[in-house]
Amino acid sequence: MTRIDFHSNVGDSIAYACRLVRKAYLSGQPLIVLAEPERLKQFDEQLWTFKPLEFVPHCMADSALAADTPVLLTASLEALEQNLQHQILLNLGATVPPQFARFERLLEVVGNEEQELVAGRDRYRFYRDRGYVLNNYKQGS
Repeated sequence: MTRIDFHSNVGDSIAYACRLVRKAYLSGQPLIVLAEPERLKQFDEQLWTFKPLEFVPHCMADSALAADTPVLLTASLEALEQNLQHQILLNLGATVPPQFARFERLLEVVGNEEQELVAGRDRYRFYRDRGYVLNNYKQGS
């Protein structure tokens, strides 16, 4: 069963997600980041600049370099090939990702903005009501 980790009360969810992605990359764990197109663009831009001396190799999932890149960005899981070796999905989207159960681990990042909190609570209930064990990492106070 997919392990689901909720990171909540993170403040700036995109900056926090950059740190999570860097941590996964440094530990040798390739992952896919899912978000709506505009949010994905913001994440991509911040991933290039959040730590100037610590590059995290990433590209869009439809890039010719995707097979050799540890961090893939996508707005749609349906477009991905099934044989990808990425076992971690980081969801920056507002809804429950389709096909999330094909991943060993799902990371949910919930910022402090009202729409993120409401969407995060809805996703939490969805997973809980289906019997998933949820790990909560509440940041700050």
